[in-house]
Amino acid sequence: MNNRFAWRIGYLVAALGVYLMDQASKAWAIRRLRFEDRTIINGVLDFVYAENRGIAFGQLQEGGAFGRWFFVVLAAAAAVAVLFYFFRTPRNDDRILGSCALLLAGIAGNLTDRVRLGFVIDFIQLHAGQYHWPTFNVADASISFGALLLAYDLIFAQRKQKEAASNRPLTTDI
Repeated sequence: MNNRFAWRIGYLVAALGVYLMDQASKAWAIRRLRFEDRTIINGVLDFVYAENRGIAFGQLQEGGAFGRWFFVVLAAAAAVAVLFYFFRTPRNDDRILGSCALLLAGIAGNLTDRVRLGFVIDFIQLHAGQYHWPTFNVADASISFGALLLAYDLIFAQRKQKEAASNRPLTTDI
C-alpha cells in the first residue's frame, strides 16, 4: 500500500513540475511577447502573445463574466474527475497514471490563469505554409498529450482484454 501511494505522489510531483513550467512560460510570454512576436523557426514556429477568453482553440470567446466563471467551474469539475480517476486506477497502469498527471497539470495551469486573469495566456504558434495551428501553451500541450495517452490506453486496453478472453481455453467443470 505504501509503494502504491509513493508512486502516486511521484506522478503528482511530475504534474506539479509541468504546472510550474506552464506558469513560468506564461510569465515569460507576458514579459517578452506582449508587444513583440518572435519567430523561432521561420515558417514553422512562432511565439505570439494571445489572451484566450474562450475554450479550446479560442471558441466561445463572448462569454463575459458568466463565461469566465462557467469555465472556472467546468475546469475545477474536470480536475476533480481526473483526480478521482487517478486515485482509483491500479498502480500497474503507468500510462493511465501518467496521462492523468498530464491532464491534471494542464487543467490546473489553465484554471490558474482563468481565476487570476480572467483568460488563458497562449503563445506557441505552429504553422506550415499558410496553415496555422491555433495558438496554445504548455498546459494545452499537456492536456492534449494526456488525452491522447488516455484514449490510446482505453482503445488498446479494450482490444487486449478481448484478445485475451478469446485466447483463453474453455474449461468445463463436470
